[in-house]
Amino acid sequence: MSKPTIDNYESEHTKFMRELFAKRPYLVEQQKEARAMWWDKKLNQEELKRFTESKVPQSSYAYFDWLKK
Repeated sequence: MSKPTIDNYESEHTKFMRELFAKRPYLVEQQKEARAMWWDKKLNQEELKRFTESKVPQSSYAYFDWLKK
């Protein structure tokens, strides 16, 4: 058995995912739908600006704020 080289190496995770999608091709479509639901969103620039401007600065170590007094 030859050692895997950079050209033919495939991780166990990649093999698992390849086999999983081969057995259950519907998962690819479900994956795309879930991504669209949670990640692929259009940003409202006005809201983004408002969120950025309304941030309150936090002290470097918030848990022992009483030490500053």
